[in-house]
Amino acid sequence: MNLLLKRLNKLTEGLLFIDGLLFCGTLEDPWRDLSRQQKVPGETCIPAGAYQLVIDHSARFNKMMPHILNVPHFEGIRIHSGNTRRDTEGCILLGRHINVGVLSESQKTVERFMIVLQEAINKGDEVWLIISDDGLVI
Repeated sequence: MNLLLKRLNKLTEGLLFIDGLLFCGTLEDPWRDLSRQQKVPGETCIPAGAYQLVIDHSARFNKMMPHILNVPHFEGIRIHSGNTRRDTEGCILLGRHINVGVLSESQKTVERFMIVLQEAINKGDEVWLIISDDGLVI
């Protein structure tokens, strides 16, 4: 299964596509050019790139969650629910965009995402997340 997160702006709002079909909106910490700027812990989105995604146990949340592996300069990056950037700390939030920097229906969206993700993993599929800054106005 292939996931594409297409970032829309530096704030960082985006769209998540699953196998080419729009699934939901996303929200992350602000974008920074890490080749020129320092990472600000808990206030910087992860670099664009290709990452394997698994489901494993999060000690912080004490439950099984999507985990984005091998992110340069970041550890423990998850996909989870939340409504504003205060909920991210580098992670990716899923939901429906209702205002700039605000998501709704996040919990329901993550529950749907977990079902799709678990089905793919149960079939033996590797899951890859491509994060693209191509549409980003810098």
